[in-house]
Amino acid sequence: SFYDIEYQGVTEKHSSSGLIVSTGLGSTAWLSSVVAGSMAIAGCVMNSGSPAVDPASLANDASQLTRMPWDTNQLVFAVREPFVTRTTSANIVFGKIPRDAPLTIRSNMPDTGVIFSDGIESDFIRFDAGLEASVKVSEQRGHLVH
Repeated sequence: SFYDIEYQGVTEKHSSSGLIVSTGLGSTAWLSSVVAGSMAIAGCVMNSGSPAVDPASLANDASQLTRMPWDTNQLVFAVREPFVTRTTSANIVFGKIPRDAPLTIRSNMPDTGVIFSDGIESDFIRFDAGLEASVKVSEQRGHLVH
């Protein structure tokens, strides 16, 4: 996927398998697994290919690092599998999206771009070249039902 990402006033061209954006409620699931995987890979690379830490400990650490209160006023994003080329970068790969500073994504994909929610690819919005998505904290609030 090719797109431009704009975060905190900086824009760069990206090639990746996509982004994950998490609310507080979803911060212990997919986001946590992406962070745990990234930490494990980085640990192995830094340790000459050998696992640096116990996988269960790593998963727990990732969960602690990404966990947010379910009703937080921010989102967190992570870029999946960023790929650096002559024309794309991977400096913007993770960050917090506060209420007053949206993340902007501009599609450069001719006809294969999609945005979908919670891993349900069949429920998608087309995101082809020229379209722009502004990812921000909603004014509407969720309510936890016990």
